[in-house]
Amino acid sequence: MRKLNGNVFAVGAIDFDRRLFDKLIPTPDGTTYNSYLVKGSEKTALLDTVDPPKLDVLLGNIARANVERIDYLICHHAEQDHSGSINDLLTIFPEAMVVTNAKCKVAIVDHLDTDEDKFIVVDDGETLSLGDKTLKFLNIPWVHWPETMGSYLVEDKILFPCDFFGSHLATSKLFVDDFGLLYESAKRYYAEIMMPFRTHIKKHLAKLEDYEIEMIAPSHGPVYNKPKFIIDAYKDWTSDQVKNQVVLPYVSMHESTRIMVDHFVDAMIQRDIEVIQFNLAKTDLGKLAMSLVDAATLVIGTGTVLTGPHPLAAYVCFLINALRPKTRFASIIGSYGWAGKMPEQIQNLIKNLKVELIEPVISKGCPKETHLKAVDELADTILAKHKEINIA
Repeated sequence: MRKLNGNVFAVGAIDFDRRLFDKLIPTPDGTTYNSYLVKGSEKTALLDTVDPPKLDVLLGNIARANVERIDYLICHHAEQDHSGSINDLLTIFPEAMVVTNAKCKVAIVDHLDTDEDKFIVVDDGETLSLGDKTLKFLNIPWVHWPETMGSYLVEDKILFPCDFFGSHLATSKLFVDDFGLLYESAKRYYAEIMMPFRTHIKKHLAKLEDYEIEMIAPSHGPVYNKPKFIIDAYKDWTSDQVKNQVVLPYVSMHESTRIMVDHFVDAMIQRDIEVIQFNLAKTDLGKLAMSLVDAATLVIGTGTVLTGPHPLAAYVCFLINALRPKTRFASIIGSYGWAGKMPEQIQNLIKNLKVELIEPVISKGCPKETHLKAVDELADTILAKHKEINIA
């Protein structure tokens, strides 16, 4: 239990050991399940709960805050790392009511089978008085579920934005103090979870301009007592601006594709274009996602398995298609043994990307001098495209 400000306390749990979220998202630095206790002069509210295995930590922190009664359980998001302990808390604090929006109520009932009579449904902009403290609720859908909302503590000017502005970073420090470490963690979080909803997030950022925010207390990671840092980062990540970068995920089985990849990387360097290369046989997909936040161009390198791309390349295409980065251009380099539809299949796998496709370079077997010349021409085309949008 630690104090944010006045009678506002962080009572959540740190999970130093978690390395995979939702059986999908790498969390190399662990995470936190942030829960906040707001003690008003008349009522007490708990903002979000914790992942169920950490319930005892939450209860211990609540006890240290000398709280014997909780009047309101504010649920910002129905995913279980936020809501999963609600039923346990309702048993321990039977007087409490769950406060959330209509969509989130439906989701909680569906996921947790919580008694429908235990809810108070609030609308966007509605307020809840705790006596000398007032919570104002903000609907912020699609960061990253359709029912997500946040809370603004009016008197203390604290924003509780749920997953918005979060980071999977396990730390015993309450507030951000290492901005370099936090930036990387928050960017990974944005890339893996928030990037598909970039247009929604831009609207929410505009909405927040109407609020005076002195502190941001997200659901994961440390608290921002200098909130401009993360707000500015999100404005950059969600903007339409891209950088003079090429992301190059590749997989090569018998070195034919690797020869082309090496030649392409050198060609990029000679043209003063940053290239970020990932060997899919051993890469951190979180870092790949992070690289896509800013890059202007995606080039996928792969050999052919039977008639299509290598499964690792196909999976990455599926992932990139789901993340929907703001990348502007894309191409393919690779090889095949006897025949196949690898380029066509890759194009079908990344249909969500609003990119201009540059002519692929594909060799039969080991690349010849003509193929390497075509790689150089691809590099020239990428440079020209980057100049067209004034980033090279």
